[in-house]
Amino acid sequence: MKKDIHPKDYRLVVFKDMSNDYAFLTKSTVKTKDTIKWEDGKEYPLVKLEISHTSHPFFTGKMKLVDTAGRVDKFKSRYKKRYEKKD
Repeated sequence: MKKDIHPKDYRLVVFKDMSNDYAFLTKSTVKTKDTIKWEDGKEYPLVKLEISHTSHPFFTGKMKLVDTAGRVDKFKSRYKKRYEKKD
């Protein structure tokens, strides 16, 4: 194996699923500017997730459309004229 290819700056980070407010604390090297106060009273860096195992349809068994960036609305507005002509 190659030497010195893995990062050395691991720290505790909170990952939070914004669709259902599920959060978990783990070690990571990800860089973030946001912070959050955790259950133990300490403040940790926060990484906001759009989807996690608690909201993903594969794990939950439920189909749920998660469109946090408004991509569906952008698509519909962009091609609105084309769909109106076919009706």
